[in-house]
Amino acid sequence: MSPATAIVFVVDDDISVRESLEPLIRCGGWQPESFASAQEFLDCPRAPVPSCLVLDVSLPGLNGLDLQNRVAAERTDMPIIFITGHGDIPMTVQAMKAGAVEFLTKPFSDDALLSAIRQALERSRLVLDHETEMQALRDCYASLTPRERQVMALVVTGLLNKQVAGELGISEITVKAHRGMVMKKMKADSLPDLVRMSAKLDLVPTPKG
Repeated sequence: MSPATAIVFVVDDDISVRESLEPLIRCGGWQPESFASAQEFLDCPRAPVPSCLVLDVSLPGLNGLDLQNRVAAERTDMPIIFITGHGDIPMTVQAMKAGAVEFLTKPFSDDALLSAIRQALERSRLVLDHETEMQALRDCYASLTPRERQVMALVVTGLLNKQVAGELGISEITVKAHRGMVMKKMKADSLPDLVRMSAKLDLVPTPKG
């Protein structure tokens, strides 16, 4: 399987449902992974590719709504599509409020499921891209020395090099050197770019006054 191939996990205790969904998922160009219970799914290692979960509400042991809560807490990049043979309005509302992409009542059309899967996988892809971007930013920030972090924190508030020097009790030339290293290590093209990075990392301090 290509590392870029999206995975569609199916959790349903009805083997006929699992066997019917697997070829449909393959035809959509995705890799199906089926499980008969929530616990079997939870025991499966997480894959760093776009993925979604097609989940039956009624399961032995941990039910679908309980599993949804676990997934929401532990696998934020994995949207859920519920399928059920006996859904009701309160159950649907609970699932959708908790972030489900779709709630399909059996029997549902292939097109309805495929459309929901596409939407879910796109959401998963966006979350993974964001996580990758954030990890890269955190790695860049981790490469800064303590002094470089001090300089960065003051520079992004709009202080001039001379003012930063006064705040830290160092020379303006030293500030310029540190600032240059900060821009290089953070891979920032401009001051506004650095400010945006600081905001994403929640590093921008609350303005005084």
